[in-house]
Amino acid sequence: MGVSSESGVAEVVLHPVRLRVVQAVSGRELTTAQLKELLPDVAQATLYRQIAVLVEGGFLAVVGQRPIRGTVERTYGLGERMSHVGREELSAMADAQLRVAFLTFLGSLGEIFDRLLSSTDADRREFLGFGTGHIYLDEDDLAPLQRGFDELIAQYRRDAPGKRRVALSTVLLWDNE
Repeated sequence: MGVSSESGVAEVVLHPVRLRVVQAVSGRELTTAQLKELLPDVAQATLYRQIAVLVEGGFLAVVGQRPIRGTVERTYGLGERMSHVGREELSAMADAQLRVAFLTFLGSLGEIFDRLLSSTDADRREFLGFGTGHIYLDEDDLAPLQRGFDELIAQYRRDAPGKRRVALSTVLLWDNE
């Protein structure tokens, strides 16, 4: 799949392997070898191809390079484009596309959960939590809520000594009951 820097975020990121790569890199910088360790079920050729698509689309950036055994090892970080599907793009998607995108997202959560259950780390459930709560909004409330949430968690988005990586996922659905 050839993608350009104008390709939609959903077109690029809501592919199962690309989504996992973006999630793995989020908040840290990783080499291709480190990504391969984190995604052992993904064939190396597939991983390299999907990394190239993400770099081409501006979602990943090469943040470092070093020669190693006659080749160049690249280190990747998140690129300039935000790997978030915005309201405009979601609104433009057909119902079937939106369903696939949402199920891809849920599938990635399931993979994270499965890794937690298979972990031998004694503290693996220390940060586990899930639930549904309801809030009341109108269209004018949504943007300030999202900005405030982003500001609140911004300080926790970078890897730091002594910190554990925790997946925080949000879903906003209109509950028409």
